[in-house]
Amino acid sequence: MTRSVAPWLLVLIVVFISACGGASQGPTGPSGSQSFLAGTWQGTVTIQVAPGPSGPQPAIVGATTWTFEVVPQTNLQTFKATIRSDNAWLPVTTISTTAIIPGNTPPAQISTQGDYDSPRGCRGTFGSFGTADAGRIDADLTGVDCDHVTFTGRVTLRKQ
Repeated sequence: MTRSVAPWLLVLIVVFISACGGASQGPTGPSGSQSFLAGTWQGTVTIQVAPGPSGPQPAIVGATTWTFEVVPQTNLQTFKATIRSDNAWLPVTTISTTAIIPGNTPPAQISTQGDYDSPRGCRGTFGSFGTADAGRIDADLTGVDCDHVTFTGRVTLRKQ
């Protein structure tokens, strides 16, 4: 019995080892293209809060980092954007949605919209619209924070 089991055991081990790896296999299909927008962009965000009862406030400038990831099946035109703002008035990190038009090559118009947990205790919303080139984004910014306080501003980013 031992002698008849040994060859089968050896065959099973060889089949198992060959099926579990060993040789590296290449991709099974063509690699997807990468968008010029994908990756990390850094720059500044300038925020001007609408005048309140005490009058206008000065514009506040702070660093910001935006990281764009292509959403599959969107012709490289829709992105998940992770935004970190180190602006003193709006120190937040949030995830938003970005789209570029008319196509997926630069220059393109870029639109981002999303919401965030405000440091003032509510859920704020924002949107931006501008131009994206291969290495630079320049966009206007508008939003609404707690107590319906509105703000405008500008985002300028460079690809890292």
